[in-house]
Amino acid sequence: MAKVVQFTPTPEKFGFKPVRKRKCDQQEQRGQLNLFSGGKQVRLSQLSPFEEALLFDDRGDLAQAKELYLKAIQENDCLPDAYCNLGILESQEKNYPKAIDCFTKCLKEQPRHFEAHYNLANLYAEAGNFPLAKLHYQLSIEIEPDFPNSHFNLALTQAMLREIEEAIITLNRYRQMVDNQERHQADNLIQSLLRARV
Repeated sequence: MAKVVQFTPTPEKFGFKPVRKRKCDQQEQRGQLNLFSGGKQVRLSQLSPFEEALLFDDRGDLAQAKELYLKAIQENDCLPDAYCNLGILESQEKNYPKAIDCFTKCLKEQPRHFEAHYNLANLYAEAGNFPLAKLHYQLSIEIEPDFPNSHFNLALTQAMLREIEEAIITLNRYRQMVDNQERHQADNLIQSLLRARV
C-alpha cells in the first residue's frame, strides 16, 4: 500500500519572482558596448515604459502594467525583463500558454535569465509537469545558487518525482541557507520523506 506524503509549502516558496528593477542594457548583456551611451534621449517622462510598468505592477494595477510591459517590448526597453514580468501577469490570469511563451521569449533574449527559469519552473510545477519544473529549477540554481526558494521548490519537485534521496539532499542544502523557522519546516518535510521511504 502506498503512503501519502503531505507537503505544506509556504505560498511564497512556489510564488513567482518578478524582476523588480531595471537591470538591463541589452547590447552590453550580449557582449556589445553601447556606442551611443553618450547621447541623450529626450523623454517627456523621466521613466521608461518598463519602469512605469513596474510602478503600476507594484501598485496592483495589473491591466496598466500589462499594457506598459507590452509597450516596453515594442520599444525594446529591458526586453528580457519585460517579457518575464508579462509572463507572470499572464500566469496570474491563467493564460498559461501565453505565460510560457513570454518566459521562453525572455530566455531567447537572455538564456541565463534567472527569474525566467525560476518562474517557468514554478509554472511547470503548478501544471504538474515535474520533469520540466525540475530542469528549470536546476538551471535557476546554476545561475543563482544562493536563492533558497529554488532549492526548496526543487526538493518538492524531486519528492513529487519520487526521488526521495535527492529531495533530502536538496532540503539539507536549503536548511543551510535559511533561518530557524524555515529550517524547522524543512526538518518536518525531511522527516515526512524519511517515513515515506520506509
